[in-house]
Amino acid sequence: MTTIYHNPRCSKSRQALEKLRERGIEPEIIRYLDTPPSVEKLRELVDAAGITVHDAIRTKETEYKELGLSPETPDEELLAAMVAHPRLIERPFVVTDKGVRLARPTEAIEEIL
Repeated sequence: MTTIYHNPRCSKSRQALEKLRERGIEPEIIRYLDTPPSVEKLRELVDAAGITVHDAIRTKETEYKELGLSPETPDEELLAAMVAHPRLIERPFVVTDKGVRLARPTEAIEEIL
């Protein structure tokens, strides 16, 4: 089973979905802006992808600055902000039986296909 945490307005997210479909994979699509993951699920995705919580946050979003977030902000606070403001979640996360990757760049998902 393959899952993509998808934002259809994001070009990287659309590219990752297209790459999956080119491989004959029709993933479960979770529109995380409509259905944000829980703090626990987000932590699980970040850990499985082998990245830091700060690597998984969109630092150029208005909310990042408005909430006073920074690389020094504790992980739990970052995770809570990402769940409360899902636009802050970097995208897309792709989950397969072989692992989890943040598809930035899109080619990163090749490792788990």
